[in-house]
Order: sequence, then C-alpha cells, then structure tokens
Amino acid sequence: MARDPRFDDLSGDFREETFEKNYQFLSDIKEREKGELEKSMKETDDPQKQLKIQRYLYKLEQQERAKNKKNSAKELEKKYMRKEKELVKQGKKPFFLKKSDRRKLELAEKFKALKRSGKVDNYLAKRRKKNAQKDRKKMPSLVHDDS
Repeated sequence: MARDPRFDDLSGDFREETFEKNYQFLSDIKEREKGELEKSMKETDDPQKQLKIQRYLYKLEQQERAKNKKNSAKELEKKYMRKEKELVKQGKKPFFLKKSDRRKLELAEKFKALKRSGKVDNYLAKRRKKNAQKDRKKMPSLVHDDS
C-alpha cells in the first residue's frame, strides 16, 4: 500500500522555512512565467485569450502579495521575539504575543509604511467609505407601506 508523506510521521515534521529555502526555484519560475505571460498578452489580438491571461496574471500577483504579507508578518514576529529574548536575558518574565496583539503590531507596521509613502490619508478615506457603506447596508430601510 502506498503512503502519503504529507500525513505520515515517518516523513518528519513540516518546517515552512526549510520548504521555502528548498523550493525557492519555484518562485523564480513563476517570475519568468509572469514575464512571458505579459509579453504574450501584448502580442495576442484575441480578447478571450487576453482576458484569460489577465486573470491568470492577477492570480499570480495576488499570490505574490499574500506571500509578501505573510513574510512581513513573520519578520515582524521574529523582530519582536529577538527583543523579548533580550529582555528575558535581563531578567524580565517571558511574554508571548496573543493573536490580537500580533494583529495590532501588523496594523501599526502597515500605518508606518503608509506614512513613509504618504498614502495614509488615501487609505483612511477608503476605509471610511467602506465602513459607511457597511453601515448603510445594516440600517433598516425607511420605506413606509401605507396600504
């Protein structure tokens, strides 16, 4: 009987860092593929094919954004853990971040990045607009039925 290494203890533990390092060539291949797709999109005249390529390119970009976001969150957590280790060495009691605190750190880092690029006002305006839209959807309708 064949065994699936994903679910078998004999294969060892999954370490994401090791996986990323061993399969780095896949991201290089994706970058090359992305360039080729952009080139073929410019060359083709068929709107159906262009749409298909455009969707695939969008998917690749979304995957890349998600990966970058995940990497930045990991880097932020590593930075926090290094600080925490230093404080523990100095005699402080160890403290581990809760998920909510981690989210707050990520949000603070996002705002720092937005401030550096000067896009804070634009981001906040979009958030206000989005929240106002949500509030409008939640409001009961004021239509009266006098029948």
